[in-house]
Amino acid sequence: MPESTHPFVRHPHRTFFGLTTPLLVSLIAEPLTGLADTIFVARLGAAPLAGLGVGAAVLSSLFWVFNFLGVGTQTEVARSEGAGDRSRASLINAQALLLSGIFGVLLCALGLLLIDPIVRAMGATGDLLAPAKDYMAIRLFGAPAVLATVAAFGTLRGLLDMRAPLAVAVAVNVLNIALDPVLIFGFGPVPPMGVAGAATASVVSQWLGAIAATVVCIRRLGLPSRLRLGELRAFMHIGWNLFLRTASLNLFFLLTTRAATEAGANEGAAHQAIRQAWALTAMFLDAFAIAGQSLVGYFIGAGDLPQCRRVAKIVCQWSFLGGCILAALMTLGSATAAAALLPLGAHPIFYPAWRIAAFTQPMNALTFGTDGIHWGTSDFKYLRNAVIVAGAAGVLALQWIDPTAPFALTSIWQVIAIWIAIRAAFGVLRIWPGVGSAPLAKPPNTADRRRS
Repeated sequence: MPESTHPFVRHPHRTFFGLTTPLLVSLIAEPLTGLADTIFVARLGAAPLAGLGVGAAVLSSLFWVFNFLGVGTQTEVARSEGAGDRSRASLINAQALLLSGIFGVLLCALGLLLIDPIVRAMGATGDLLAPAKDYMAIRLFGAPAVLATVAAFGTLRGLLDMRAPLAVAVAVNVLNIALDPVLIFGFGPVPPMGVAGAATASVVSQWLGAIAATVVCIRRLGLPSRLRLGELRAFMHIGWNLFLRTASLNLFFLLTTRAATEAGANEGAAHQAIRQAWALTAMFLDAFAIAGQSLVGYFIGAGDLPQCRRVAKIVCQWSFLGGCILAALMTLGSATAAAALLPLGAHPIFYPAWRIAAFTQPMNALTFGTDGIHWGTSDFKYLRNAVIVAGAAGVLALQWIDPTAPFALTSIWQVIAIWIAIRAAFGVLRIWPGVGSAPLAKPPNTADRRRS
């Protein structure tokens, strides 16, 4: 439909939250499953929990590297929708699903070959080695399903359909949580599998979710008569910038997990607990970013740059407020989180690092919100460079941390706070005042030439 009839023009806040609310529920579903895994496995002891933390950190990093399948697809489909070009949206969807299958199989094969050196490089030795390897070996078989779901959700969100991903995400994660206690501790004829049971529950639910999401996309857009090599190359160019950006993010997070693991089992367990909670808050903030991305992409496709700027302002305002609320909730809920997620011996290490993670939430909110705006404008190269600069500063700072020192985990989260602040500054300055060749500072005809 023409941009003048889009409901955001008349009711911006209502429309924004109409998109954000189902997004929020669907995004929170996955880290809630991670928290459930953490709660169940914590009953097995600190070593299995820290081992799961290593395996989960590596896998989430590997899968996250391929998030361009969702981000790039969402932006391009949203632009096609704004321009009224459903045939191009169908082509983008098919390309993304094809690439997700190819990358998923390759990731599974290479991951299985390199499990041992990967987990050892993460500092998992002794009692941590076996659970980390078991968890990874099983979860890797879900790689094609995870990437296909990422691509399909990108398509649906680009179409401004946030309810279908919500239904799939909730169903998948409810199944995962239901299978966890049965497979981890055993029930009736099912033997206890420990950490491997948590991995198996994830793989089963992920494959069912991937099938459902793919079917919905094909029903909505159909299949193109043929794939165009030129379009595929353009998509891969977007993917390359996002790949490098995400690889830098993942490298930094992997190094923080490694530093925590090297500090000891309690430090590794505490870091895993904080990381899972931080992931939950990140999904809350990402709901604002993804809604903003789809709206910006739509109005860029429709050639309405003033509405893009309006979206940017609303996204940042609500994101910052959401970050302040999360900071307060984390501060008030620290004792509850420690009791639910950790063995008693890790509590003294946990609290100082947890307070830092809470303090970063408003800055983190601006980081996520501006990321979504820049995704919508296809400003992928700028985001890549910003994350590389922040990551380099963070990696250098990590080198000064002594893992044997008291409260080493607190120092690790102080470095994470610096990393977040740098990214937030880059994100905001690109919009206000608009440093460099900022897309939102250009006239509409320039934005249109950029898109074409």
